[in-house]
Amino acid sequence: MSIRLVEDVSDDTYVLGGLAVTLTPALPWLGHQACWEMNGHLKEPVDLTRVTCNVITKYGPVKMLERNYRLPNLLETLGARLSGDLRPAAGPWQQTWNLQLPEAIPVAELRILLRARTDSGQNFLALDIALNFSHRFRPTPAGSRASSRVLQGSHRR
Repeated sequence: MSIRLVEDVSDDTYVLGGLAVTLTPALPWLGHQACWEMNGHLKEPVDLTRVTCNVITKYGPVKMLERNYRLPNLLETLGARLSGDLRPAAGPWQQTWNLQLPEAIPVAELRILLRARTDSGQNFLALDIALNFSHRFRPTPAGSRASSRVLQGSHRR
């Protein structure tokens, strides 16, 4: 069975292209850490400190939450921060974030729609993230390196 947790719904007009995301563990667990690795190609320089993220959390067709964040603030709410060059030039781009998932997230199958824009108003990235927190599995034992490549350069056209 294939589990697609992250879908890149951007197109060729977005600044970040060729996106690949790896999430470890493959099935994140509430209240635990998850490692989010992103690799892509920037078509132009970007000030990551000024990227604005619109985050919509849905349970089925019901919108539970909608908030706007600056990228650094969004990461801070999840216990992470930007790394490397905060104003990268065009070319290969990589970020790794160790996220602390809150325990307060509802135990349910959720969809998170993440849409990000640069400070000049250009589309930066668009991700649809499907997370199933209704599972009753035990988290992966410490030290285990279960991982899943969940997205690699899929684009809607």
